Amino acid sequence: VAEGEPSEGREPFELQRFWDALGQTFQVASQEATKLSLAFSRPPLPSAENCRKLSEDVQNAILAVATVYYWLPKGQGTTLRKMVRDATTEVVEGMIQLTDTILNAPVESLSQEQLISTGGVWEACEQVSNLPRDNQAAVVSALAASLGVVKDAVEEMEQALVEGQDPYGDIMEDEELGFRGNRDTYWSEADRQLLSSCIGLMKASKACLKKVLAAVKAHGKADSPEHIAQLDDLADIANEISPSVDELALSMYPPVNPLAVRLNAAKLASVLTKVLEIAKTSHVCPPSEEGWVQFLTGAVDHNMNKVKNFTQGQL
Repeated sequence: VAEGEPSEGREPFELQRFWDALGQTFQVASQEATKLSLAFSRPPLPSAENCRKLSEDVQNAILAVATVYYWLPKGQGTTLRKMVRDATTEVVEGMIQLTDTILNAPVESLSQEQLISTGGVWEACEQVSNLPRDNQAAVVSALAASLGVVKDAVEEMEQALVEGQDPYGDIMEDEELGFRGNRDTYWSEADRQLLSSCIGLMKASKACLKKVLAAVKAHGKADSPEHIAQLDDLADIANEISPSVDELALSMYPPVNPLAVRLNAAKLASVLTKVLEIAKTSHVCPPSEEGWVQFLTGAVDHNMNKVKNFTQGQL
């Protein structure tokens, strides 16, 4: 029987019941962390019997958290499932860290490390209330996170280009490294022409994520296996945008290697084209959304062609 699928005598999966159960197990785990921490906050140590009871209670709480996580079927969305898995892992790892801290700390008084570890478990357990409740909300969350990272990368690169010929100008001069006058530390005019096209591609990445995010918010649904799978496909490919933008940005710093810049630009353009294709054929893109898909596809092609032109004679 697949995870989360009903078998004979088992009730069908209900998302709300899952969330109720997960919230309850996270709450119990938090309470057990508090009990464990208090028991070892001052002398005398708990008796062997009490230690055994505390250990069993902590173990049962963690097993319950893990068990409820495994109730969530993959059919509810791999993006959602990954976020729930990450939250579950944080609780488990937090409890392990708290236990290690108690075992390694002197018993004379409540240590700072123990307080921090206990607070870490509480914080991990409280995260359950912030988790997206279905795959549409999970994909919105993932896209928003990627958009934030890409926005920062675009701003950083634009600022570096505006600040002058030497992007390392904020680094102190060093006689041995010879920053000033060193060809490896500034952009030539040819470099700047190439980089302006790369920034155009990075801006297209930001616009792409912004538009896809808005479309998923407006039209995304988690009401059928097909819709859930389409959202996951979109999230999976969109997750590649941010790392691709970062790789392109890194290759843009001097000394500029035109081949490396062109390869990284081509990789980003390929990812963006794929995102737009997947969005266009999914339920998040009704006819009213087709205009921006076409426009951004053209913007990606235009900037990539400019990158090719600028690097043609330099390869």
